[in-house]
Amino acid sequence: MLFANRIQRYEIKVLLAVMIGLGLAWLLEPALPASTWLWRSLLAVGCLASASAICRLDAMRESGGEKSAHRYIDLLCRLDHHDLADAGLNGTLPTLPENNPWQPVFSRVCECLVEYGSHAHEAEHNWTSAEVKLRRVANEYARLNDFADGLPDAALATNQYGEIVWANQAARKLFTLEIDENSPLPAARQLSCAALVDLLGETLKRQSTVHRTTEVDVAVAGGESCWYRVSCRALFSEGEDRTPELNGAVLVLADIRSERGIQKRHAEFVSAASHEMKTPLAGIRAYVELLLDGEAEDEATREEFLTVIDTQSDRLQRLIENLLNLARIEAGVEKVDKQNHSLNELLESVCSVVQPSVEQKEITLAADLSPMYLGVLADRDMLMQSAINLLSNAIKYTESGGKVTLRSRMEENAAVFEVEDTGVGLTDEDCAKVFEKFYRVKKDQKMAPGTGLGLPLAKHIVEDVHGGRLTVSSRLGVGSIFRISLPSHSRLPC
Repeated sequence: MLFANRIQRYEIKVLLAVMIGLGLAWLLEPALPASTWLWRSLLAVGCLASASAICRLDAMRESGGEKSAHRYIDLLCRLDHHDLADAGLNGTLPTLPENNPWQPVFSRVCECLVEYGSHAHEAEHNWTSAEVKLRRVANEYARLNDFADGLPDAALATNQYGEIVWANQAARKLFTLEIDENSPLPAARQLSCAALVDLLGETLKRQSTVHRTTEVDVAVAGGESCWYRVSCRALFSEGEDRTPELNGAVLVLADIRSERGIQKRHAEFVSAASHEMKTPLAGIRAYVELLLDGEAEDEATREEFLTVIDTQSDRLQRLIENLLNLARIEAGVEKVDKQNHSLNELLESVCSVVQPSVEQKEITLAADLSPMYLGVLADRDMLMQSAINLLSNAIKYTESGGKVTLRSRMEENAAVFEVEDTGVGLTDEDCAKVFEKFYRVKKDQKMAPGTGLGLPLAKHIVEDVHGGRLTVSSRLGVGSIFRISLPSHSRLPC
């Protein structure tokens, strides 16, 4: 279009020059001789020269405008979108002269470039902000993943179709999961527990935000099974119309093996305590009924009945006291008065306490105490109770004519005393269970009465209260050695 306009201007200018030349020739023709063809030729040449000069001058002017336009385009090409945006604000864009024929066109081009530069600058700013937000979200996601992997509880999440899309390290280890975010697998194919699959399916079906909690026995590696407390709830996200849309479900499994073990031991403890209490109570009640029914007609019979009642009452009292002592020690509410004591003096006092039982059983009690001073920081009554329980246990399960030996010595930084007997001895299985509450060796239950609380109480006193250690070694039919090791306290008592 621009080129056509330029050609049209050239044609008009040439035509104008020719018309001026012809006009001059017509005006000058009367003054020239008719035969003077030379003048006519010169006039025609002059007209053509004039036309050529006009065209040449116009061409030169047009050529100068094009050069300016080329320079202007070169300047624009050197600008980036930042310069264009800034130039649009402060008006520093290069300009063309007002008489340049390209000026209107390039003014429009400049306006478009400035607009595009502003858009590009804004887009670049938005892109930078988006990158910063994406980096922040990625760091937060990595941090939360590290946090979740550090949890001891197994956790996993599914999408709305029941496919596992995420799991922490504990869950991956428990179920040997392999998570593929691009191609997730259904929970039914990855979880070995049908109860968990049903729980997930029911949660997704009901679409409830309430936690559904249950206890499930889950099979783990090695064929074992463990109890877990499972919590499951649906996950929702905000839809386009701001209504909640189901996004999946999350499942958390907490290991409750220790709780189950405590519950089991508690039930066993209650059962054993009840059984142990029933025995003396039954004896007391039976003999009281005999007395009330008048079965004891003479004084000797009444004395026998009352003796049985008194014995069973003492047994019941010891049982209750032992239970209370164990409960207080385990709860940490037992009042402990630790002072510096001589271990040998304390053991000598214990020997005098059990001496009547030794003489009644017709066995030998030997005290092989160290000549060194063995200082211990202890509660005197509680430590004596522990030693008495060990010696009484050894006396009860040693046949007449046997021997019980009480030793003491220093080993490195520990004061040690042992109770060795020549009694019936224990098997390896009995040695592993002898410190459990109410445990009694079945084959030896008829040898002596007992509650099965003396050794557990001694162990609690030594280990929980005094920070020592109580162990046993035994050979069946040969005898047993109960060994107590206590931290030494070298300061002499006041």
